Amino acid sequence: MLCGLANLCAMAQIEPYITPTATITLPNETKELQTGDSYSGSAPLTVTFKANPYDDDGWNAYYEWRFYKEGEEDNPYLLRYEQDTEVTFTTAGAHKIVCFATFKNENKTIEYTKEYWSGEVSPISISISESKLEMPNAFSPNDDKINDVYKAKKGYQSIVEFKATIFNRWGVKLYEWDDPAGGWDGKYKGKDVAQGVYFVVVKARGADGRKFNIRRDVNLLRGYTEGANTNTGEQ
Repeated sequence: MLCGLANLCAMAQIEPYITPTATITLPNETKELQTGDSYSGSAPLTVTFKANPYDDDGWNAYYEWRFYKEGEEDNPYLLRYEQDTEVTFTTAGAHKIVCFATFKNENKTIEYTKEYWSGEVSPISISISESKLEMPNAFSPNDDKINDVYKAKKGYQSIVEFKATIFNRWGVKLYEWDDPAGGWDGKYKGKDVAQGVYFVVVKARGADGRKFNIRRDVNLLRGYTEGANTNTGEQ
């Protein structure tokens, strides 16, 4: 009788399965993706992937995350072998992500590999935009909370390398920064510089391989107030 119950339990054994997800943490929100979902964003973009196995007690699990460009599923550019993994995307284009999983116990193997992903289950898709970067021609560091910092124009995207340097008219380096979200507050060694014309040199690279070499005048306008007929760098 006991032997019969054991056989019945073995026949009714619940099989493990996976529900892969991706989590994208942005400055103001968090995006959760499941299989078949897609997301478009700007590089560098860091994404956490989880296999989320269920009913896997008593099974030995083996994972293989496969990252490939669209149309190249048989030629992944990146493989990861942990249950959960984190990847930072720095290359423009459409990226597809699948999780191969194999569960084994003493006498049985359950696989979620190529055949599984070739059926009704679709990969997670991450699309990285082409790069864009522009620098303004002026700013007004007068503590009115409007255009007080000289920095890249809003809308820059997929910039994976960046360095900007500010010079005065005699070629003296006043400030530099290496993040497009950063900028210059119009100071040198902690003190306000005079109103006038300065010069910015920017060297940057986009996720699509595009190189930016920007050189332009920077008009520092301390006397500017909102509503005045003065351009503050939106050209």
